Amino acid sequence: MPISEQRGRRPSPSGAAVATPVHSRLTVLSGPSGVGKSTVVAELSRTCPQIWISVSVTTRHPRPGELDGREYHFVDNDEFDRLVASGALLEWARFAGNRYGTPREPLNSKLEAGVPCLLEIDLAGARQVKRAEPDARLIFLAPPSWDELVRRLTGRGTEPAAVLERRLAVARDELAAADEFEVTLVNTSVQDVCRQLVALIDNSCLRKAERGRHSGPPSRRRHHKPADRRTP
Repeated sequence: MPISEQRGRRPSPSGAAVATPVHSRLTVLSGPSGVGKSTVVAELSRTCPQIWISVSVTTRHPRPGELDGREYHFVDNDEFDRLVASGALLEWARFAGNRYGTPREPLNSKLEAGVPCLLEIDLAGARQVKRAEPDARLIFLAPPSWDELVRRLTGRGTEPAAVLERRLAVARDELAAADEFEVTLVNTSVQDVCRQLVALIDNSCLRKAERGRHSGPPSRRRHHKPADRRTP
């Protein structure tokens, strides 16, 4: 059963409506490199354990302190090839010489059980998910300004100028893709973004349940301004 398949109310032998389980709607968080997606997701995981966060599979080696199944599912290239060939990945992409992908099976199980799910991936992966699962809600995390994103990308000062210029060029392209997303959140405060994400996911679950009983027009894309404009 596709992960976005909707269940509603089925007729009983007597003709009365009988409630059946309703899938959760998948939420996808994406945005340019350096905008703080991982920081937001880490805070969300800490404060809202009821939201299930997908763990990607990758061919890169674990870094010090990383655990298999927590940060990533670490596999070798042969295993990743097998996952791709068998259709076990919802999306996958190559980054910095390694491959990353989203396992379908655990995501399917959680969505079918009605658990709110969040997937944090890059722009290419978000586009793949949208093609495969049009019902997924795509949320774009934007920086407060271009200058702030440049500061975050160049703050370490450890990369050659040519590498930084390539990263900034990619970031410009990624920012230009914001209109492809249903909602934009501005990351001026990690706590504010988490609260807005939780509200969006909760509202999405409620609307999904209602759509099991009623039909209606799709929602329009919205741009959420942060509730607190203070510098984090």
